[in-house]
Amino acid sequence: MTEKVKVTNLTKIFGKQIPQAKKLLSEGKDKKEILAQTGCTVGVNQANFTINEGELFVIMGLSGSGKSTIIRMINRLINSTDGDVEIDGQKVMQLSKEELRKLRQDKIGMVFQNFALFPHLTVLQNAEYGLALKKVDSSTQEKKAKEALDLVGLNGYDQQYPDQLSGGMQQRVGLARALANDAEILLMDEAFSALDPLYRKEMQDLLLQIQEKMHKTIIFIGHDLNEALKLGDRILIMRDGNIEQIGEPEEILTHPANDYVERFIEGVDRTRVLTASSVMTKAHVINIAKAGPRVALRRMRDNDISSIYVVDNENKFVGFADAHDVSDLIKQGSKDLRSVLKTDVPKTLADTPINDLINDISKTPIPYIVVDEEDHLQGIILRGAVLAAISGEEVNA
Repeated sequence: MTEKVKVTNLTKIFGKQIPQAKKLLSEGKDKKEILAQTGCTVGVNQANFTINEGELFVIMGLSGSGKSTIIRMINRLINSTDGDVEIDGQKVMQLSKEELRKLRQDKIGMVFQNFALFPHLTVLQNAEYGLALKKVDSSTQEKKAKEALDLVGLNGYDQQYPDQLSGGMQQRVGLARALANDAEILLMDEAFSALDPLYRKEMQDLLLQIQEKMHKTIIFIGHDLNEALKLGDRILIMRDGNIEQIGEPEEILTHPANDYVERFIEGVDRTRVLTASSVMTKAHVINIAKAGPRVALRRMRDNDISSIYVVDNENKFVGFADAHDVSDLIKQGSKDLRSVLKTDVPKTLADTPINDLINDISKTPIPYIVVDEEDHLQGIILRGAVLAAISGEEVNA
């Protein structure tokens, strides 16, 4: 993976007595104590993280956690108190005004919560705006803007004005403007927070579709954990200026770093985030090339199970055998284990969301098997494990 953004010891303190506040911060005082003693507010405290090229990275937390302060330091809308941000190895805090202007113009696009559209400009003109600032020729402006509008589903709305559009459509124009400018990094600060739930879901789905095509580096700021879990390749959770945890959605749900994160994830719809790999357990298996009916039956008795999964030399799924059928086979004096194998078994891939499986899992008496794209057996899914995962209990693999 290529590192696109690197944040090192990034700190922001607001107020007049900053040296005193920094001293207290180094002594381990918390945000409330520093505010009481100095009148200074710690916005961000020594944040360290990296964002990979093409990653959709979500920074989230409650109001006052420091998430918006971080995004404003990344493109230096505000200067840090300490620390630095690197974009493609370029130290942002050390750039001159001209270098900073060029960085923002060439590499960074912003999508705002309040849409930030110009009411006197048409949809097309709003989408062209960043290109106009770069003095791109008019024909290229129009071409790129129309391509971006088409990408966000606004083909045919070119000559309308923002007040003629719904909130969701206005936000699409804002996104089109950032895309038309061909920004490598999109900064999205609470971009969907002002939208009604239906429009918000539409924009989330649209963003994922666009990301699938364009692989931008996206830094998304939000406070809704369900949204973060849906969108993020990785999620950073903040509290009072501090980073509490960074991880992939499943990691945060299954292994919260502390009590705060554990409380934070209460009530989350886990079925939309957890995948088959989260709930699968190890299957008891035998190799069809090395074991016959007697070995199969003995393995089932030793493990107190009523069926066993059968694979070949490459660990590809062949079928599963029932203890009753295997016992009958032995009584008949047959060694042909393959003759009693059941092969009509529900299968799924490891990255399938539980939400896509839960109805079928609840109805089938046979556990789902989890395989890779070449049919190698990865594990099995038991109904009890799914229920445990949804309720937040530990699942033993």
